[in-house]
Amino acid sequence: MSDDALLFVLPERHPRLGAALAAVGELECAGTPAVRGWLQAHGVPASSEYVRIVPAGAEVLIPEDAERLPVPLSEEETVRVEHACAPPSVTDIESELLTFRDTTQDWRSLVHRALTSGIPAPRIAQLTGLDPQDIVQAVGGPSAAEPTG
Repeated sequence: MSDDALLFVLPERHPRLGAALAAVGELECAGTPAVRGWLQAHGVPASSEYVRIVPAGAEVLIPEDAERLPVPLSEEETVRVEHACAPPSVTDIESELLTFRDTTQDWRSLVHRALTSGIPAPRIAQLTGLDPQDIVQAVGGPSAAEPTG
């Protein structure tokens, strides 16, 4: 094993780069005193979305002001990190958009079913991200507008 990846703490208000350490699964290096001490020194748990990892060669993705630590990975761990850091394909994104469309196409019916089952409108707004006015309009009839949120 050699230094096959870099852990870093992503500064706040920065685009999510690399992969969250927690998203790549168990890495042998994460249990070492060096990594545990480094995380503790920066006051972040390994499960934080701000603790990111990139494979060797992707250092250019790390913000200059980010704290970083080189870590060794096994061959299998390197593949997992590279896969987690790979950008999604256009096909994957288009599939997500289609799923979103299919999910939101009948949003009024879903809101109506939720209301009739006893879920209060504020809770529906909280769970769906819909504007509370859209929820009220959805049960009000044909003048309902498309969701704003």
